[in-house]
Order: sequence, then structure tokens, then C-alpha cells
Amino acid sequence: MSKLVIVGTVAFDAIETPFGKTDKILGGAATYIGLSASQFNIDGAIVSVVGGDFPKEYLSMLKNKGLDISALEVVEDGKTFFWAGKYRNDMNSRDTLATELNVLADFKPVVPSRYKDAEVVMLGNLHPLVQLSVIEQMNAPKVIMLDTMNFWMDNTWDDLMKVISKVNVITINDEEARQMTKEYSLVLAAQKIMKMGPKYVVIKKGEHGALLFNKDEIFFAPALPLKAVFDPTGAGDTFAGGLAGYLASTGDYSFENMKNAIIYGSALASFCVEKFGAERIINLSAEELNKRIHQFKSLTQFDIAIT
Repeated sequence: MSKLVIVGTVAFDAIETPFGKTDKILGGAATYIGLSASQFNIDGAIVSVVGGDFPKEYLSMLKNKGLDISALEVVEDGKTFFWAGKYRNDMNSRDTLATELNVLADFKPVVPSRYKDAEVVMLGNLHPLVQLSVIEQMNAPKVIMLDTMNFWMDNTWDDLMKVISKVNVITINDEEARQMTKEYSLVLAAQKIMKMGPKYVVIKKGEHGALLFNKDEIFFAPALPLKAVFDPTGAGDTFAGGLAGYLASTGDYSFENMKNAIIYGSALASFCVEKFGAERIINLSAEELNKRIHQFKSLTQFDIAIT
């Protein structure tokens, strides 16, 4: 069974969308990545930190999903990272109402010795130096995947460039790709990012799908049209978890297999947005995922005579 190391936040979120609002619920990048990756036959470990206020039932749930939580540190006298946000009517933009780092402020990830030989590492959105410290603990993984955001581009550019030079795959959204490269064309942006180090560049376009770039090759995966989107929180992390989980489970890191991984990631993300928080992914069955993969295939497959 292939090993996958997942590094990121395990957190509380409070979310408001045009469809309603929640009190504190389970959130965090590593949570969504781990739950998504657990759909595949992988040996996954979450490296993160929570406070003593983090419910034991959440820890049990992650463990029951087959995720190793031995490196999920619990600081008993601390509080768990908390984020609150409100989405606007278009559901593509949001306002951050609160960010409380709490125990995350002093987080120093320690990869368990059993996972230092993992083939795949998924670095969730964290300070680049934290991400770099994880890379330095690993024994030559075959794939290092990175997620980042514009905050780190604005405030820790040099550190971010050090990390990017060491990764194989980067997943960012279209706005971030343009900011990183000063290029409006996503094709030119991807080419510039590949020169920074990554072999594969995945540019997420939300409800408009995702683009995969490798050298001169491009693949586009649409987003599945949905009747309703209740909460986009965690969709990008769920997508990344599907990508990482599928790659780890197959052990094939070719461009052709990356295409399949993108489709699985997109399918999992389409479930995530159907309910608030991680609820839909927690209760997702293999049969439901398989059915949606077939829907993606129907959406994109066609026969045409080319003369």
C-alpha cells in the first residue's frame, strides 16, 4: 500500500453563504485533503496540530477513515486554528471575518519515521518555511505536491520560491497564477511557473474546471454542472486530496495518469460543495464516487469524424 504524507491545518470553520450559516464546524486543509485521499487504497498520515478543544469524535472519525493521526499533535492547553468567512452571492468571492492562528502559530511539523519514505507528499497551504521543513524530513519522495496562496506571495516571496523549486506539482487558482507570474495568459503563466521548478502545474478555475500543464502539453477538466452549490469551502483542498490520493494509489506519475487524477479530484470536489463543511465528503461512498466518475466521462467523451 502506497504511503501519502499530508501536511496542513486541521481546524474549525464558521461559514456563511447565501444558503445559510454554521457555527464552528470541522475544517482545515489537511482535513479535506485527508478525507478525499481516503477514498483510495493508500496509507495516509496527517501531520498537523489542534488544541485541547478539538472534539475527540473528530479524531476518531479521521482514524476510522484509515488515516494515521499519530502526527496530529494535540496541545491540551491550546485552542484549535479557527477561520470564519462569508461568501458573496456569486459564491466565487468571500470575505474573511476572523482568523485565529492559536496553536498553529507555533506549529513545527514532525513526520513520523514510518512515513519518511512515503512516495507522495501533499503540502497544504501553510507558511513556506513550514512546508520546507517537511520536505527536508523526507527520504526522496517521488512526488511532492504544493498548495499555496496569494498571502505567501505577498509576504514570503523568497521562501516560497525555495519551496517551489523543490516540488513536482503545484496547485493554485487562476488569480494566484497570474499574480505569481504577472502574466494574464494562463498558458504563459504555467510556462513561467514550470521554469521555477514544478514538472506539473495545475491551475484551478473553480466552477470552470481545472487546467493541467506539462512542458507543451495541456489538459482541461471541466467542473461538473451542479444544481446547487451550498458551500465552496474546502473544494480546492478536496480536489488536491483526490489528486494526491489517486496518484499514490496507482504509483503512476505520467502525464496520462495525471489526467485521470485531475478527473478524480474534480469529481470529489463536486461532492464537497453540496453541503456545508466536510459533511458530504465524510459520508461519501465508493459507489457514489464511481457513479460521478461516469458522469464526468459522459460529460467529456464524444466521437467525431476528423477529415
